[in-house]
Amino acid sequence: MLIDEGRQTFRFETFGDEAFWGDTLKLHQAIAGSAHGGVGPGVSPKTALSVGLKVDADVLPGNVVAGIKNGSLNLDDPGVTLTLFDLKAVVGVTGFSDGTGGLRAIGIQCALCHSTVDDSVAPGIGKRRDGWANRDLNVGAIVSLSPDLSAVTKLLGVDDATVRKVLASWGPGKFDAEVFLDGKALRPDGKSAATLIPPAFGLAGVNLHTWTGWGSVTHWNAFVANLEMHGKGTFFDPRLNDATQFPIAAKAGFGNVRNDPDLITPKLAALHFYQLALLAPTPPSGSFNADAAARGKTVFNGPAKCATCHVPPLFTEPGWNMHTPAEIGIDDFQANRAPDKRYRTAPLRGLFAHAKGGFYHDGRFATFEDVVAHYDSALGTKLSAGQKSDLVAYLKSL
Repeated sequence: MLIDEGRQTFRFETFGDEAFWGDTLKLHQAIAGSAHGGVGPGVSPKTALSVGLKVDADVLPGNVVAGIKNGSLNLDDPGVTLTLFDLKAVVGVTGFSDGTGGLRAIGIQCALCHSTVDDSVAPGIGKRRDGWANRDLNVGAIVSLSPDLSAVTKLLGVDDATVRKVLASWGPGKFDAEVFLDGKALRPDGKSAATLIPPAFGLAGVNLHTWTGWGSVTHWNAFVANLEMHGKGTFFDPRLNDATQFPIAAKAGFGNVRNDPDLITPKLAALHFYQLALLAPTPPSGSFNADAAARGKTVFNGPAKCATCHVPPLFTEPGWNMHTPAEIGIDDFQANRAPDKRYRTAPLRGLFAHAKGGFYHDGRFATFEDVVAHYDSALGTKLSAGQKSDLVAYLKSL
């Protein structure tokens, strides 16, 4: 079935990107460590979990699960990490064995950023939750493990120390896709330009789905697979030829990428189908006050004006779901890094599942209450304290 094919792609397809993460960045060498044919101390399971990598408990043998639970499995041993790769248990990452106990390459999948686990065995170890944003994932720290970042320094035109400083600035749950297009690693206020990893669930019926638009779900899948994961495929977006807005992308030819064979394009339809089947999760029982949420729904649809843009039941606009920075009362920095120079109206289903790290594209609003207060001020709705509290309860219920 198409949905099974898409699930397989989402979870396990590297699109040939091991040529970049392995052959070019040599990330596998740092993961394996010198004791297993690589370099340095290697990456233990404890270290991997600390930077947000997840382990799929469903593929672990019973003795391994028991060892994790009773503490007899040494999670400080990089050799155990290699065993987890052999079991295909590391969510979103594939280790390619060299046949002698080490690794010859490493590749990544969609699930790296857009899946978590339910922690049912231990923190970071459990059943997969496809579509959930991995807000624990420290992409910058993982990439910094690479012993050779020369491909990145050459692309950006900066030295190794600068690249590593930028990667360190991202922090958990954030990634800056646009820095590889425009070279803008920092906001005008000096803060990191990285944005939060968004969820990949609840997108059925939703048009533009990234923080600043760009294109449809399939556009972004092709964009990420080719330009960010560094898979081998075809990607066409002549907007990236604009050397003024996208100097890095224009120089690198990112607006027209061609590979033969194309390992990405044949996978996009099934991947899209699977993503659209990922429903937003239901909030846990007891996580909100039902009576307050019922009152909050009236506030949402009425005096708070939320439903004007977050149109139920999609909770985004049917159609072109984009707004100018002025319309939503924030700065234009991130919007101006995208072709339409606008921000997308985020769909609100399953908000509880990606609250870690804050809200909006950069997490600037730490809590639901902060978001409500912002719009109350920006739109001049003058909600009472009770209305604000009820509205927050409703948002938690979605």
